[in-house]
Amino acid sequence: MTGSPIRTLLLWCPDWPVLAAEIVDGVPATGPVAVLHANRVVACSERARAEGVRRGLRKREAQGRCPQLTVVEYDPGRDARAFEPVVAALEELVAGVEVVRPGACAVAARGPSRYLGGEEAAAERLIEHVAQSCLVESQVGIADGVFAAGLAARAGRVVEPGGTPAFLAGMPVEALGRSALADLLRRLGVRTLGDFAALPAGDVLARFGFDGALAHRLAAGRDHRPLAVRQPPTDLTVTSAYDEPIDRVDAAAFAARALAEQLHDRLAGHGLACTRLGIEAVTEHGQELHRVWRHDGLLTAAAIADRVRWQLDGWLSGSNGRAGARPARPTAGIIRLRLIPDGVIAQAGLQTGLWGETGEERERAQRALSRVQGILGPEAVVTAVLGGGRSPADQVRLVPWGDERLPARPEVPPWPGRLPPPAPAVVLPSPLAATVHDAAGEPVVISARLAVSAVPARLVVGDGRPAEIVGWAGPWPVDERWWAPAEARRRARFQVSLADGTALLLAVESGQWLVEAIYD
Repeated sequence: MTGSPIRTLLLWCPDWPVLAAEIVDGVPATGPVAVLHANRVVACSERARAEGVRRGLRKREAQGRCPQLTVVEYDPGRDARAFEPVVAALEELVAGVEVVRPGACAVAARGPSRYLGGEEAAAERLIEHVAQSCLVESQVGIADGVFAAGLAARAGRVVEPGGTPAFLAGMPVEALGRSALADLLRRLGVRTLGDFAALPAGDVLARFGFDGALAHRLAAGRDHRPLAVRQPPTDLTVTSAYDEPIDRVDAAAFAARALAEQLHDRLAGHGLACTRLGIEAVTEHGQELHRVWRHDGLLTAAAIADRVRWQLDGWLSGSNGRAGARPARPTAGIIRLRLIPDGVIAQAGLQTGLWGETGEERERAQRALSRVQGILGPEAVVTAVLGGGRSPADQVRLVPWGDERLPARPEVPPWPGRLPPPAPAVVLPSPLAATVHDAAGEPVVISARLAVSAVPARLVVGDGRPAEIVGWAGPWPVDERWWAPAEARRRARFQVSLADGTALLLAVESGQWLVEAIYD
């Protein structure tokens, strides 16, 4: 990889999920508002922050800090739809705007700075234009590369050319946006981007893999995208024409999924994956619409379909944002849709997945699972994500295929009262009622002080036959949420081995024995 990062101007709208909820759903963003995803705060308003609400808090903890908090569910489609007028307003002054994510978009700084009288003047002009056109507050950052420009935008800074590595050096490793990597680096004593950038690139690749190597380049101020992306051949573009104009969002979503799978298959056939996606649409009256979406990772078929659906929703809904900000709804339905893989990288950089190396089997599996979701809904195909918790059922969260794989509870800090290893192989969706008896046939009970009345000798699960217990360990107590009587839970857990070789995880709650999991 050779070359240097492109001088980039990035416009960032703070707390965009909160602002989008106000624009689309009328939620007053001036009050205490929090946007939740997987029961955790992903964005909050300035008033909520003043009351102590922070990103990453659980819903109940956030409401405890701010009882008058308004809670809104995270909706990426809503965020993208509301952001469309902002992008359209920028395109009135500059060309080649790329949407990094809803709430942030980037453009090469050279053109605006020359046309508008310098980088600082261009930043001020764009902020003022967005404020006047959309009544949206924004900040602009300029630096070498998209990553550094995004961090500069949060501080409203213009980093001088060549000064990006020094600008990044003092920032914490959490700025990389990779929580697992940041946690591991801190435990290794690497606390800043400068410390991380000082590590040998070969050692980083060997220890942290492909994604870690990309993060290492970002930390050093060497934005990987301009170096890794090449201009794709023209035959990778996919186009679809429609006899009946598309003017409904549900019809557009169906068309988007089919065209996204076609583009993904064509890229996979060339051993490529998309990182920047151009979306073009032509209406029945000849109106041409165009937008570019940028992504930090590799766009799967589902991710491509999501971005096309969000963009078509933004166009077809005609969201006018605040104070009638443009664009208006197209005057006719869409008759032609075109997807352009504006930036691609070799797919060999992908890590090994569930079906082995990237290739035909992996792609076939992804297509099959996406089709099942299309027929039965997103919840029909789920994958397990491990997180924090004290029992196996608490540590696993089922996430729909293609969604962001975030644990329901963070794995760190360590959870007191967590079960000792090994972990059970099967966690029952609903615990099974059981009884435990001693050698004399009397029920074994656990006192409030966790004293076992007798040595467990036999186990009966439901209406089954008694099984002899040949080994046991415990009890391990759990006393959770004792400060909230309606949610408090107190139980004791045991590991037992049966004569037939079966090992079980048992729990005693309110005097009832339960089978929670099975060991392999």
